Amino acid sequence: MDLASVEEELKKRLKYPYKWGRKQADLWDSDTNFIYQIYSFDILLKKTEHFSQELKDYALNRWYNFWSARAAEYIFTSHANVIANKNSYDKLVDFTIDNIAFDHKTSIFPKGFNKSYDYARENEKELIKWLYDNQSQQGRKHLKNRLFIIMYDKNNQHWKMKSEITELKKEIDFYVTNFLQSNLYELDFGEGKVYSDILWITKD
Repeated sequence: MDLASVEEELKKRLKYPYKWGRKQADLWDSDTNFIYQIYSFDILLKKTEHFSQELKDYALNRWYNFWSARAAEYIFTSHANVIANKNSYDKLVDFTIDNIAFDHKTSIFPKGFNKSYDYARENEKELIKWLYDNQSQQGRKHLKNRLFIIMYDKNNQHWKMKSEITELKKEIDFYVTNFLQSNLYELDFGEGKVYSDILWITKD
């Protein structure tokens, strides 16, 4: 993957409003699954030009989030101690780090957490529990190991941080290089031990 090119394409999305007309749901996901095969933002615009505005916004958002997450996964798996899951249909595992399996989830700092950024940084385990409890009920819902990449911008333009692939690479490289199982948070939702952690991508 050409990370510089991905960043360039993602940043073309920034001049358009980021609106979710509805929560992510299986039916509209099915109608916009072409986003997995479209790399160019200009081609995406052409593909969606006859859509309703609501469905177009939905497609642009899914495309943006998907390619940002794909870049993150690519960066993780470029490290020798990270092994990609070859089963692309497995919704519980994206890769292993030092033989510990993880799904990874890129999210913006959640307004619904109702606590400040500073509080969240000091109480990461509380935020992680909140993220598990409030995850989407569609598709990839699960209570297994997960690494959360949280985007935060002090101007509340958190979503734009997903296009900062250069910054994302710097933070992931540092995290993986310094990875220790003992630094992970341990949780139990009633089905056994779960490991989780947060990587912050921030703009002050």
